Amino acid sequence: MGFIKEFKDFAVKGNAVDMAVGIIIGAAFGKIVTSLVNDVIMPPLGLLLGGVDFKNLELVLKKAGLSSTGEAVPAVVMRYGAFINTCVDFLIVALAIFVVIYAMNRVLRARQAPAA
Repeated sequence: MGFIKEFKDFAVKGNAVDMAVGIIIGAAFGKIVTSLVNDVIMPPLGLLLGGVDFKNLELVLKKAGLSSTGEAVPAVVMRYGAFINTCVDFLIVALAIFVVIYAMNRVLRARQAPAA
């Protein structure tokens, strides 16, 4: 019974619950950022660069074809446009996290500063 009690104590601790909430919020935030990048930021950027759709940018390394047995062999492609979208996603998430941490640090410093 000791193992089950320890697990129960761990699962209902504030830290575990806070972590679970953070993961859920983080996943939802990730979806929002992905939509922001794919649906709001990249289309106008692609338009400014001559009507490029970044999602469709790819380098075909080997074209699709048929094997010697007649089975379809898919093309081998490097989808660098999707990679660019993912990099922009990362930069936006990193910036958002930086802004939140920066704001938290300013609030903490203001609380710790002695009253003049």
